[in-house]
Amino acid sequence: MDSFDTRPDRDAEVVLVGRSNVGKSTLMREITGHRFDTGGKPGVTRSPNHYDWTAQDFVITDLPGFGFMSGVEGDRREQIKTAIVQYLEEHADKILVGVLVLDGKSAVDIIDRHSGPDEIPYDVEMYHFLRDLDIPTVVAVNKMDKVDDRDERLDDICDRLGLLPPWKQWQDTIAPIKAKNGQIDALNEAVRSHLHEQQRDDLFQFF
Repeated sequence: MDSFDTRPDRDAEVVLVGRSNVGKSTLMREITGHRFDTGGKPGVTRSPNHYDWTAQDFVITDLPGFGFMSGVEGDRREQIKTAIVQYLEEHADKILVGVLVLDGKSAVDIIDRHSGPDEIPYDVEMYHFLRDLDIPTVVAVNKMDKVDDRDERLDDICDRLGLLPPWKQWQDTIAPIKAKNGQIDALNEAVRSHLHEQQRDDLFQFF
């Protein structure tokens, strides 16, 4: 897909992936301090949003949402998902961290609804796909202000991703956030721990 060929020529990248309407664009705005077009309808972001800083060899990318998008045909949704997968494969060696954004309120229900003998939920599939590509992965569990049973919910998410609860032992992987309220410290810390492992403390300034 041509709209996926807009990536700036940068060697270091952090990508945001996730379903439509989980708050990726809001999170991107919090990290970069830069406004992006966020539509009221899910799935408005159809091509990657890249944001780079001229002085640094670094780009942060918000990939289009996968899964349901209002007003988008099924085969077009599949095309977008395929393009996301190809993008990740193609740039895997440059992606320092993959951030999978989930909606803390609905993620478990959605995963359970799509779990069956012939069906792997997109979120679970994407988590394992990033791991298979050896991309260090952080799961940003957004909208935590709407969740009452915080620890239980995060444990359930770990369980669905194949991580043994309690979630607190996975703080480099599971990051509860409230992007809309600017509360993304847990994510920043998790991303930093992965950057540090890759000797990229110079990128801490962005997180």
